[in-house]
Amino acid sequence: MDQLSETAVKAIAELTREIDTGINVINPPSEIPGLPASIPVMIDGADGSVSSVKSLVEEWRVAPLRKSGTARVTTLESFIDLTNRHKTEESAIFAATDWQKPSLTAVIDYHENLSGGQADNGKHRVLYEFPRSQEWEAWSGIHGQSLDQATFAEFIEDHIADLSAPDTLEEEDFRKKFGFKVAYPNELVALSRGLAVHTETRVKSNLVLQSGEGEITWDEEHKDAAGNKLAVPGMFILSIPAFHMGETMRIPVRLRYRVRAGALSWTVLLYRPDVFITQEVLRNLQTAAAETELPKFVGAPEMSA
Repeated sequence: MDQLSETAVKAIAELTREIDTGINVINPPSEIPGLPASIPVMIDGADGSVSSVKSLVEEWRVAPLRKSGTARVTTLESFIDLTNRHKTEESAIFAATDWQKPSLTAVIDYHENLSGGQADNGKHRVLYEFPRSQEWEAWSGIHGQSLDQATFAEFIEDHIADLSAPDTLEEEDFRKKFGFKVAYPNELVALSRGLAVHTETRVKSNLVLQSGEGEITWDEEHKDAAGNKLAVPGMFILSIPAFHMGETMRIPVRLRYRVRAGALSWTVLLYRPDVFITQEVLRNLQTAAAETELPKFVGAPEMSA
């Protein structure tokens, strides 16, 4: 074979190898978990090397490979409806019960509910972060804060609609626990208006009555029939939703005051807000689990979103 013929044969062989380059399918063993039944690869006809075609295919994708991302909703109803729309037999609901940052999370693509079952990605979720109501923001905003007499009186006047009368059990329970009377709304309103009247006058004396209430007397030249005295309850009851568009909750509130140099300062303390918020979150978890027919857990899923 002359040199020209030898060169031609080599060129033809090289061209043949190039033509053989193409996409082939590999079928991995079925016992390897998490892999598809077939995997497309590129086999180079020149040197026999194998390379992935995933990046090439992904460039032309018009729909995602799987559902992923976190939908954030602002009501429990939307959480239930959206979870029902996407749920599978393996979906699950988790509740974070930190009272300062509670949430419900539906993990749509959760792990298979079998011993040794197939793992899933946990990347498709519905999140409800319990947005706080305006009423809760207002009262929690003054929780533990020292308020002057005028500010406290104005706040009570502006939030009269949030007050509720104690029921018989509440009256008895808190009297036994703390030894003082729980106020009715009209009594708290009378207190706030009395404080507003005496904003510019000095406190003459204050004492604790046998009932556990406080009594404040103002130093004025012209005294009325009551002697300018105001009874101060030790506790009152709120009836407000903690969460936006949520159910109302009955929340006890401690009321304290101090007299310094003839001036009053007031402190409002929500009684055990952690307990009341956690109980409400757990009630919402129970409702969501019942409405979606999904398993519920208190805590967080093991995989990140």
